[in-house]
Amino acid sequence: MLRRRQVHLDFHTGDTMPVGKKFSKEQFQNALKLGHVNSITIFSKCHHGWSYHPTEANEMHPELDFDLLGSQLEACKEIDVNAPVYISAGYDEKEYLRRPEWRYQYTPDKQKQYEYTQEVHFHLMCFNTGYLDALCSQIEEVMVKYNPCGIFLDIIAPRVCYCEKCLEDMKKLGLDVNSEEDRIKMGDIVFKKYLTETNNAVRKHSQTATIFHNNSHIPRGDYGFINANTHLEVESLPTGGWGYDHFPLSAAYVRSLPNVEFLGMTGKFHHSWGEFGGFKHPNALIYETSLSIASGAGCSIGDQMHPLCEMNMATYGLIGKAYSLIEEKEPWLDGAEHIADIGVLSAEAILGSRDEKADVGANRMLLEGNYLYNFIDTTADFSKYKMLILPDVKIPCYEVIEKIKNYVENGGKVLATGEALVKDGEFFLDVGAKFKGENEYNPTYLIPQYETANGVTEYVMRCNSFRFDVTDGKVEAFLQNPYYNRTLEHFCSHMHAPNNPEETFPAAVIKGNVAYIGWDIFSGYAKLGHICFKELFNHFAEALLGKEATVLTNLPDKAVVTLTKQEKENRLVLHLLFAHTTLRGQNTEVVEDTVPLYNVLCSVKCDSKPSKITLEPEGKEIPFEYENGRVRFTVPKVDIHQMVVIAN
Repeated sequence: MLRRRQVHLDFHTGDTMPVGKKFSKEQFQNALKLGHVNSITIFSKCHHGWSYHPTEANEMHPELDFDLLGSQLEACKEIDVNAPVYISAGYDEKEYLRRPEWRYQYTPDKQKQYEYTQEVHFHLMCFNTGYLDALCSQIEEVMVKYNPCGIFLDIIAPRVCYCEKCLEDMKKLGLDVNSEEDRIKMGDIVFKKYLTETNNAVRKHSQTATIFHNNSHIPRGDYGFINANTHLEVESLPTGGWGYDHFPLSAAYVRSLPNVEFLGMTGKFHHSWGEFGGFKHPNALIYETSLSIASGAGCSIGDQMHPLCEMNMATYGLIGKAYSLIEEKEPWLDGAEHIADIGVLSAEAILGSRDEKADVGANRMLLEGNYLYNFIDTTADFSKYKMLILPDVKIPCYEVIEKIKNYVENGGKVLATGEALVKDGEFFLDVGAKFKGENEYNPTYLIPQYETANGVTEYVMRCNSFRFDVTDGKVEAFLQNPYYNRTLEHFCSHMHAPNNPEETFPAAVIKGNVAYIGWDIFSGYAKLGHICFKELFNHFAEALLGKEATVLTNLPDKAVVTLTKQEKENRLVLHLLFAHTTLRGQNTEVVEDTVPLYNVLCSVKCDSKPSKITLEPEGKEIPFEYENGRVRFTVPKVDIHQMVVIAN
């Protein structure tokens, strides 16, 4: 089992910096104890290319005069702290300067490549060169000399490379160097070779060491990558550009994978990696680590060690404020399985492209609506979910479409948007309508047939829309076009033309267990966040799921709710989280003040009347009512994170 209270100790140190002059085993241990840390990733080799231990496979940092890695490993072993070893695998600044034939060439344009070389940052190496052999030698040396519990390789990804070796090998393989598709194929071949050879370098010497290849993203549906790791680490620093809704999306996918343990990696920094002297407020770290465990993950907090190697005690005081609370909560995390009502068939998994807006928008709506959900790929067991969401994008594979049809035939409920229900110009499920094609107008206008915050009126929908004729489905919303699309010849007002009320068309329809919305509402919500998109989704989710939802609460939209089951202990664990975020600087979202929620109403489906309900880890019992298969109770206070344990 992965340890849940990990630190990722960054240590990228230039060759002129003094290294290790203030390292003390006792001080290092005291910092870890203060931080309640039980696992820490420490460095063999950094992005600058230097090793932090005596080496024959590489070169030790010129300013280091002792075995820093060995000393840290010894210190960790003495206090029962795991210590996976980090080896930079994508960047190597030392060798980039010395071995130009090993360089990653991102473009055939020699001038642009030269400009890239001159930029002040780390530079990438090509895995299709002698660099990979050198890297594997470094991995093997660490395995033989130190026998670590794990190896962390960073930062890697399949890449299109124009170096002489890659172009030469493409020709040998019969690939067209002028074809983007073939260049991508070559990048995948090289990446698979990297995964195989680096994993072999570890496994030659240990069958138990953990292995993780970090590329800052877990690609949904890419089992070639996923299965190359013993576990996953979801890098997601909210203030470093990821935002506070990035981790819930990644976690919602990873926790759907069978038998995959994972960590949620945030940072102690105000912004992101490489920030010396950067600190976030303790409440932020408490919230972020609580979100990790509530999402099914362990925790990893990024820190950066000063070149002198004296641990910053303020940092570990900060970390300890979060990890002391995680440590108290661990009995309610062991063996906990997530419960999800809704499975979202990931647009990224379907299209194979990262950061699909349809996924981002769907995740935000589901978070804000306090639904229990997972993101899934096409290999998932759809029958585990009460409802399946198909967000915006076409599903090209007939096999997956047949799987969806079978799901519906067996009573499953489907909500589809945009082109997600369309194959060969027709709806592939009976939604009581006939597909006609994409609408030429953008934006269009929604005319709801249900209650909204602002009543029944026209709402602008700035996203793609699709037309259909109704046969025997029930129309829940209509569409009106603008008088015209905005062009140089025809424009009205500042943004777009108003709605034309003379023609109204069906826009959202439901028949039985299948609902269809003729807009790309999830992509639109990711880009614009218009409330009418979410109200339209919530209307259909209520119609399809309704009181079958496992958890119902009155939490606000910034709150997070998850539910797990500990089978061995025969209990449910409800996680309620809330943090008030503020924008600082240039669009940096931070957590500082706590804003408690009071008297949170909860209703949870239960097969039988619970024996008791307690707030944990406080151990305080609260009253409840049980009727018609649901237990109802009020949580007096949620201050960042509250666990509610429903014991059977």
